[in-house]
Amino acid sequence: MGDIKKVVLAYSGGLDTSIIIPWLKENYDNCEVIAVSGDVGQGTELDGLEEKAIKTGASKLYIEDLNKEFIEEYVFPTVKADAVYESKYLLGTSFARPIIAKRIVEIALAEGADAICHGCTGKGNDQVRFELAIKAFAPDMKIIAPWREWDLKSRDEEIAYAEAHNIPLKITRETNYSKDKNIWHISHEGLDLEDPANEPMYNKEGFLELGVSPEQAPDKPTYVTISFEKGVPVAIDGEKLGAVELVKKLNQLGGANGIGIVDLVENRLVGMKSRGVYETPGGTILYHAHNKLEEITLDRDTYHFKQEVGLRFAELVYFGQWYTPLRKALSAFVDSTQETVTGDVKLKLYKGNIIDAGVTSPYSLYDPDIATFDEDEVYNQKDSAGFINLFGLPIKVQAKKHLIRE
Repeated sequence: MGDIKKVVLAYSGGLDTSIIIPWLKENYDNCEVIAVSGDVGQGTELDGLEEKAIKTGASKLYIEDLNKEFIEEYVFPTVKADAVYESKYLLGTSFARPIIAKRIVEIALAEGADAICHGCTGKGNDQVRFELAIKAFAPDMKIIAPWREWDLKSRDEEIAYAEAHNIPLKITRETNYSKDKNIWHISHEGLDLEDPANEPMYNKEGFLELGVSPEQAPDKPTYVTISFEKGVPVAIDGEKLGAVELVKKLNQLGGANGIGIVDLVENRLVGMKSRGVYETPGGTILYHAHNKLEEITLDRDTYHFKQEVGLRFAELVYFGQWYTPLRKALSAFVDSTQETVTGDVKLKLYKGNIIDAGVTSPYSLYDPDIATFDEDEVYNQKDSAGFINLFGLPIKVQAKKHLIRE
């Protein structure tokens, strides 16, 4: 290990990365450790991080503000694709990892580092997401993953290591949920959540961080109108907002009304099932509003095919394959479908529910003169008989040949 003189560490200040700094110095010949934190909206979690990193052995800490780039170049393209993993997960951790890893690589190359280190476990998806991004920008860079090397086998043992090395932690053994927070969401895993039979303690003080449970939400609904231009949200209730401010505003509205709480047993990339609770209040509103606008602005074939693309896009994001030709190509297709996805969507937020309250667009394909149940002069109902005869011809032929069975 003597060839490793300088390591750049993906540093969050959480349990894993807090103990990794001294562990690296103990096991890699007192190498220099440079910590890098990608700010994607962790908020107060970044407070005091520099002092902590230096005290535990890092030579310096970079805190990189990635919020705007994260929302505009990773989150919004995924929303435009209507990409949702396994029908529920809005990919909050998944698309944050590639942008963080990319910046870490840039700093590692600038610093002349010999290796990049991350604190992802050998059971998780994040190890794949980080390392695929590293390979995309520094294919020959050595990667150190302590969870695949050290003798520590549990979070309890990690806490014991931290205590033995006088490393301050913000958690205890009783509050030892594994969490990931950014501007888009927060995830909760571990402890009682590891048993899918246990109901999450939504009303327990301190469990939910981005909002309240539906039971605790106001008895009066909140109305909100979101404006889109070419698939990108640009305003709330007529007020133009930047990407970061818009997401924060929707987080506040959604959180206050108990929106976006998901309990999911998901299929991890590494093969196992895992259970987690996700809070994504603003993101849930955005996905709903964007899809509602597409209902009236996309033709049937494009809308249906785009649903298939969304499934594949979600897998690529979840699997850490953001920097791939296929993801880039799918984004190009999605962008081409968004040329007419412009308009306003009005929603009613009420106790965890999002209720449609109206949608308008200058590119709407809904024609009331055609769709009406009243008398009209633009649709000849007799035409449908010929259409059905041709559409049903294969069935008719098979029936005559006695090839159709119940």
